Amino acid sequence: MLEQVTAVRYVDPLRAGGSVPGVVETDDLGTYVVKFTGAAQGRKALVAEVIVGELARRLGLRVPELRLVDFDPAVAADEPDTEIQDMLKASGGLNLGMDLLPGARDYRPGLAPVDSAEAGRVVWLDALTGNVDRTVHNPNLVVWHGRLWLIDNGAALIFHHRWATAEAAVGKRYDLSAHALGGCAPDVRLADEELGPLATVGLLEEVLALVPDEWLADEPGFDSVDAVRHAYVTHLAARAVLSSQWLPEGFATPEQLREAERRRAARTRAGRPAWLQEVPDLHGKPSVETVWEHRFE
Repeated sequence: MLEQVTAVRYVDPLRAGGSVPGVVETDDLGTYVVKFTGAAQGRKALVAEVIVGELARRLGLRVPELRLVDFDPAVAADEPDTEIQDMLKASGGLNLGMDLLPGARDYRPGLAPVDSAEAGRVVWLDALTGNVDRTVHNPNLVVWHGRLWLIDNGAALIFHHRWATAEAAVGKRYDLSAHALGGCAPDVRLADEELGPLATVGLLEEVLALVPDEWLADEPGFDSVDAVRHAYVTHLAARAVLSSQWLPEGFATPEQLREAERRRAARTRAGRPAWLQEVPDLHGKPSVETVWEHRFE
């Protein structure tokens, strides 16, 4: 199991993400960004965080240390937002904490050196785990002490949201053309040669053993927690073997990305009432860099 700590102080919510994680201090004197089981994404987002994060760590990528956080909603009694309070009250028990990296900055090209080999390893992991939420618009990468770190892997493992079709998705190719590291010339074939043989049943079983039983319990179609773990291992091990079917083949150029964004904005405007046609799309969200620097520096 991952090391378990107890929350002693709820510092603040981080509204940069849809799951509204919170900064929490714990009894090991640590400060963690905690994702809660009561959030809209539910427990499966936490399961994905553990599986993808700990698999990444074992494959040599940098991921903040993970902890199981025993959370009593009483420590957040002073949180004034009623919607957040409802989420916290639904999150008593084990939640997932990621070590806070103070001063970390959202990744952008040129902020840190990322060679084609490192970029290839990140893209390969995202392709293996079906993580389509690491794009130029939402990189879920930060730079800390001049090095690249992976964060926010909860949207990966798409297959576990519908186990009935999981087997058919084993060799599925995902569109990663807008990947955040596409401009770094990712060498995904080199990554496949290096990492593919490491993604063994034994390694995957080691990773799955870190997921708490209660997050895997009561999964429809399975008669035990062990059966659920076995299903994850079987799927990912089979997918690693079939990498020739899903390796990304190309990445969009900046010009192509700008054109895709122009078309997306045009479609958005076309669906608005006439009086809103000229109003810009303002769906941006504050960066991790902005939030952390404002609150912790």
